[in-house]
Amino acid sequence: MEEWLVPVASAFWLGILTSISPCPMATNLAAISYVGRRVDKPRSVFYAGMLYTGGRTLTYLVLGVLLVSSLLSVPMISHVLQKYMNMFLGPILIIAGMVLLELISFNLGGDGISKSLHEKAESLGLYGAGMLGIVFALSFCPTSAALFFGSLLPLALKEQSGVVLPAIYGIATGLPVLVFSVLLATGANRLARAYNLAVSFEKWARRITGVLFIVVGIYYSLVYAFGLSLGW
Repeated sequence: MEEWLVPVASAFWLGILTSISPCPMATNLAAISYVGRRVDKPRSVFYAGMLYTGGRTLTYLVLGVLLVSSLLSVPMISHVLQKYMNMFLGPILIIAGMVLLELISFNLGGDGISKSLHEKAESLGLYGAGMLGIVFALSFCPTSAALFFGSLLPLALKEQSGVVLPAIYGIATGLPVLVFSVLLATGANRLARAYNLAVSFEKWARRITGVLFIVVGIYYSLVYAFGLSLGW
């Protein structure tokens, strides 16, 4: 049980960091505006927030199962991963850390909510929140791609967990929408204060995590790629 504590906590932290990063935060705010459009009905706002979080969780769960199981089910790939995973992990963490620190960047396409998508979600009523959760989870931007493919996926492969860790990550990515949904129903001033706190927290959390990724990545590279004994 104790050996699972660090991977589970890491998956949860990566999900939280994803949810409050600038690009995912923008989509989460779009989702909040959608789920909170009937602020006079707190129960509907809460249910919509639950459906949105459920949509994100389901998406990352399916991606995790497909990617982890497919990679581990091929004997050759499974053997390579088991033998060289720690060696690969170093450079992957360094690149992910550099993305988080904005030292490198890449464009994965447009973001935001399109008019047609918003209209489609509106036509589905309350269940449209679930659709938004699925679509936004698939709308990877550099930060979310680095955190999911560069951090969460290698962790899931290392622990051979294609279900639990992606699910925890997905739940964490949708938690802010649940929190903001409650705040929307109780007062706009609280929402504004919570948003400002989240923005301030995100900057420092992303930088600290980026530095840690690079440090750990350098350590893994030196030990497993270059075979150095650091005596730690």
